[in-house]
Amino acid sequence: MQQVEIRVKGRIDERWSEWLDGLAITHTAQDETVLAGPILDQAALYGLMSKLRDLGLALTSVRCVEIES
Repeated sequence: MQQVEIRVKGRIDERWSEWLDGLAITHTAQDETVLAGPILDQAALYGLMSKLRDLGLALTSVRCVEIES
């Protein structure tokens, strides 16, 4: 399993968390939204990225860290 942190330009309402695979949604002072939490694998990450693309959101960064189980 991996821990992911994705930053996008603009603000996503916290109510989108469930649709975005349950990731926590926070906002920065730089008008970015940060999505953070565990994902199962690379396929889940690509699915999440597709959802963000479909919403027309611009990515500013993506970080993944492997979690030891």
